Amino acid sequence: MFNVFKNLWFRNPREQDIFINDIAVRIRAGLLLFIPIYMSFTLYDAVFGTHWVVDGNTAVDTYDTDWDDNIIYAVNAIKRTYDYTVQTWVLWYALFEMIAGMFVFTSRFSPTILIASILASKQEPKWKPLVPKRFAWSLGSTFIIVCLVFFNPDVVAEWINSLFGTNLPTTFNYMPYWIPLILVWVCLGFMWMETVLGFCVGCKIHSLLVMMKVLDEPCEACGNIDWDEIRRKNEERLKREAEAAGNH
Repeated sequence: MFNVFKNLWFRNPREQDIFINDIAVRIRAGLLLFIPIYMSFTLYDAVFGTHWVVDGNTAVDTYDTDWDDNIIYAVNAIKRTYDYTVQTWVLWYALFEMIAGMFVFTSRFSPTILIASILASKQEPKWKPLVPKRFAWSLGSTFIIVCLVFFNPDVVAEWINSLFGTNLPTTFNYMPYWIPLILVWVCLGFMWMETVLGFCVGCKIHSLLVMMKVLDEPCEACGNIDWDEIRRKNEERLKREAEAAGNH
């Protein structure tokens, strides 16, 4: 437990090429999976749900019919308004979690990293380089920022207008609804594959960019070398050689 609080999910935080325990990464993805699930239901309700609130108790028969002999009722109906304060704070927390996992220092402020490291401490660690995961979490951060813009178009428009002198509308949502709707389901799928299958889509994209010579990648095979075990075996070999030389 002391090592967990000291190193979290890192093999050694002072290494030049940082490696993290992939078992803890998968556990953390499972802990954060509730966020895209919650956002997917929110977006579904906002996009496909009714935009009107009708009080059925105030329906009044007008004693009139339409051309198809359907009875016409008069009802009190108001335009439905949405308050995305809770969703905005959830998205800010998700963005914090994505950014926190990218660096050693900020990882110590993440509750999910600590919980995942504790839960994974009883299993044999599987070391993976941090760089591909950092790229994957950068993709996740981009998805979250897009959703933040969708839920707060007036605030974002005011910021952009004040900074650049533009005239973005502040009275309606200028972002098409299908953009965050697709991204939240993509994010949900990526996190599910990370949690259940251990398949990191962002890491695979990173590997593809490495193959195209766009990015560099640390040697993962080199990162799995157990240097402590090698040192122990060398010490044992030197000790045997010294004993053999003493016998002669």
